[in-house]
Amino acid sequence: MLASQFVFHLALQRDKVESFDRYPFNLPAIRSLDERLELHPKVTFFVGENGSGKSTLLEALAVSLGFNAEGGSRNFNFGTRASHSVLHEYLRVAKGVKRWRDGYFLRAESFFNVATEIERLDEGPGGASVISAYGGRSLHEQSHGESFLKLLNERFGGRGLYLLDEPEAALSPQRQLDALVRMHELVRQGSQFVMATHSPILMAYPDAWVYRFDADGIQRVAVHDTAHHRVMREFMADPRAVLDRLLP
Repeated sequence: MLASQFVFHLALQRDKVESFDRYPFNLPAIRSLDERLELHPKVTFFVGENGSGKSTLLEALAVSLGFNAEGGSRNFNFGTRASHSVLHEYLRVAKGVKRWRDGYFLRAESFFNVATEIERLDEGPGGASVISAYGGRSLHEQSHGESFLKLLNERFGGRGLYLLDEPEAALSPQRQLDALVRMHELVRQGSQFVMATHSPILMAYPDAWVYRFDADGIQRVAVHDTAHHRVMREFMADPRAVLDRLLP
């Protein structure tokens, strides 16, 4: 398994942490990282409520691997606001012997900044057009969902390492299914995904590992044991009963 993946585990260097009372080390999920967190060779999901630390850990993993904190490939080097945590400085990331051919860090909240940086780069002299790798049309001239699907279908390729932070934010349920299909194609071409998500649709990807982030730390669980899946299942089974309970 180790020879077939790009990143196989991460660990917190606890001896370097001066205090677990300050952010981000005071987050239960980060505080509980006393053993290495294994990653699936194909797809790993981080799930949990807002503020649970899943995006913070994904961001730290991305930065420690050389990706720009606001997103993009490892060739992107820009910053509109230094808002990322120092967690990457305290991670030990174990990489496989294989090197990824392509890589990308997507943050839904800062993808607008990535699109702006692409336009800035293409205004410069010489060199190949950056936007051509995204279908040739400005990402600002498309909806958020359209631009993400362009990224997935046009920019991503086989043997890639893709770190995605809440990609479902721009996608309808049908488009999430479309994204699953493309993700499966890329996995079959040797790619590895690590994703923070709230989407029960995406986290249903077969054989993926799901890590739940909550007040008890980080635990590997089955998808049907996540609150996201349970809430959606209960609502779809009897929406009237759920609404009556919530809106008496």
